[in-house]
Amino acid sequence: MSEIKDEIILRGLKENNLKNIDLNIPKEKIIVFTGLSGSGKSSVVFDTLATESRRQMTLNYPLYVRNQMPRYERPQADLMQNLSPVVVVEQRPIGGNSRSTVGTFMDIHPLIRLLFSRIGKPAVGSASDFSSQSSFGRCPQCGGFGEVITPDLNKMIDYDKSLRDYAVKFRPLSPSGWQGRWMMTGGLFDPDKPIKDYSEEERRLLLYGPPEGEKVFAPFHTKNGPQPHEWDGLLPRFTRLYIHRDVTKLKEVSQDDVLAVSTHALCPTCQGSGLNPKVLECRINGVNIAEYDQMELTELLEELKSIKGPMGESIAIQAIPLIQQLVDMGLGYLSLSRKMGTLSGGEAQRVKIARHLGSSLNNITYIFDEPSAGLHPEEVDMLIQMLQSIKEQHNTVIVIEHDLSVIKAADEIIEMGPGAGVHGGEVVYQGKLEGLHNSPAATNLNYSLNINKNPRDIRDHFTIKNATHNNLKNISVNIPKNVLVAICGVSGSGKSSLMLEAFAESYPETIMVGQGSIGVSSRSTLATYMGIMDDIRSIFSKETGQPAGLFSFNSLGACSVCVGKGVITPDVAFADPVTIPCEACAGTRYSDEALSHRYQDKNIVEILGLTIDEAMTYFQMPKIIKRVSTLKDVGLGYLTLGQTTSSLSGGEIQRLKLASHLQKEGQIYLLDEPSLGLHTKDNGKLLDVFQTLVNRGNSVIIIEHNLDFIAASDWVIELGPGGGKQGGHIVFEGRPEEMLHAETWTAKWLKLTSN
Repeated sequence: MSEIKDEIILRGLKENNLKNIDLNIPKEKIIVFTGLSGSGKSSVVFDTLATESRRQMTLNYPLYVRNQMPRYERPQADLMQNLSPVVVVEQRPIGGNSRSTVGTFMDIHPLIRLLFSRIGKPAVGSASDFSSQSSFGRCPQCGGFGEVITPDLNKMIDYDKSLRDYAVKFRPLSPSGWQGRWMMTGGLFDPDKPIKDYSEEERRLLLYGPPEGEKVFAPFHTKNGPQPHEWDGLLPRFTRLYIHRDVTKLKEVSQDDVLAVSTHALCPTCQGSGLNPKVLECRINGVNIAEYDQMELTELLEELKSIKGPMGESIAIQAIPLIQQLVDMGLGYLSLSRKMGTLSGGEAQRVKIARHLGSSLNNITYIFDEPSAGLHPEEVDMLIQMLQSIKEQHNTVIVIEHDLSVIKAADEIIEMGPGAGVHGGEVVYQGKLEGLHNSPAATNLNYSLNINKNPRDIRDHFTIKNATHNNLKNISVNIPKNVLVAICGVSGSGKSSLMLEAFAESYPETIMVGQGSIGVSSRSTLATYMGIMDDIRSIFSKETGQPAGLFSFNSLGACSVCVGKGVITPDVAFADPVTIPCEACAGTRYSDEALSHRYQDKNIVEILGLTIDEAMTYFQMPKIIKRVSTLKDVGLGYLTLGQTTSSLSGGEIQRLKLASHLQKEGQIYLLDEPSLGLHTKDNGKLLDVFQTLVNRGNSVIIIEHNLDFIAASDWVIELGPGGGKQGGHIVFEGRPEEMLHAETWTAKWLKLTSN
């Protein structure tokens, strides 16, 4: 009897742009899905496979439990068989409030608190008492935040002005508020004398109030005549009324107004730990919990391994593997207290991966969405080993990826295409690496880097002097103007600190295109995001004499049955949710009245159905043509004007953001990893955009790991040599060609790939 092949069977997939495709995906292998941005990779992996697996998992629970769980609609497919439970590691930035740290995200903090409560000396109490969020554990001065807001005199007072001329820049304490008027009429201060001309004593009384133990009164004029009122000083008054009270309850002032005249400072009581001083007295081997929090993970590992005694060892042994996982992922330079929101894209990606690796479950399908995003080629090597170790535990690993070294490590490659959007949605290749070399439609694996042999001349520079942000080691650097500059280095080497902080502070006019997501909703379309929907509606309005709102599905033009959604979600009680196209408007979202009006032979829906390429020749209005052409420039010509932003892939969103910024006639463009989510074939289009921008006289600076972009630039600056404490130095500055003779991590991979 022949052995039954264990594989996931998918038939008739039709989600989004999928063209009724069939797939067999072998289990216990590394399967890489690749293809152009928008070719249908996510539609297969996330919208079909992962969604159906999660939907079927919830069917195992009783109905009353299912009611409390996320509800999944059955994907559009004829057959989906042999699925296993899924663990999804997405590319999206990690959410998290200001208190979310590496220690809380990895669930290491509770173990450390438990450790201190059991073996710390002097004993303090329960594990929860070691948390800055417990009533006992939190610092009494800063409330557990580790920072205090203190008034900043230089922001609040203009010493050259008098009280009457608004010397006090904070509105409620200025002449426009009753307190400011009282300061002028109370007789304590001369309202017309500049503050700088006050005597030392007068100035102290104005700013800080009377000496301790004394009271000063000034008459406050009311309807019943003057009433004595105690004057306590500008800063004490500001602190009492606007910092120590819930600002949201004060109608006369907003939180932003308060922050505009304040500064954040490390809390002097807890030194930034957010913990009660009594908690900080408790130590293990002479180290307190705040110091545990601040240690680099490599140091923390040694500290935990040195703990003796059965109680301490039994707790430490649970935390050690979690920390070891982060160290093995090359993140040994992080600390438990590092805020999740401050991690670079590559660091956050690896922390997310590490979180899932402690599991001893097998027969799971792990899905990774571009795990190489934000990783240096040296770190991609580590990632590949990690994917292989997951597979060896009898799991299936499905990876959406553009990175060629990850593609080469796959047991099987599935390439979607041949194009993107309406031109994608088919399987153009499935098989082993060897066959990919001969597939005409598939990814070209035989390419080698084009090192820029003719870089542009450099005539001028931007200068950063003595930068010490985060791990930067007091560095000064000249960044060439009006050329294409690549900033590279391993994760945590200081690229973001140098460019997104030090450079942006020195050159605030910089147009920055970051990695953050855009606000996506099912009602936000390409046309609204690019700011041309109003123009399209006004063209219709002029042509037809109807109000512009008639041509909006969020306004007068909405179909009355689905209220402009295009679909109806009937209430099916506890069954799986179902979304069906609205029969009244056939999914167009518009009313019959709106659809009856035409411009140049097309109604509003037909116009929103135009691709960017088609829109270029359809409209005459210069503003529309200019904005649409920027979308074409970044390689999004295949998308339609009415495409919702929520349906775009990561690579498409990255380019859409860039296109929205290209409308500005900026001088300095700073892009944080613009190659994220891009297929090798898309890289060329994006590089063309950058070269055109430079040719028009702009400066383009990219923070990048992608060797194509580094090789094509005019000037390269590498930070390193490592991450965290080992980073923060400039290890290379020069032309890409000169880099071939350098001894840095990026140079190593540049040499390997250009041979």
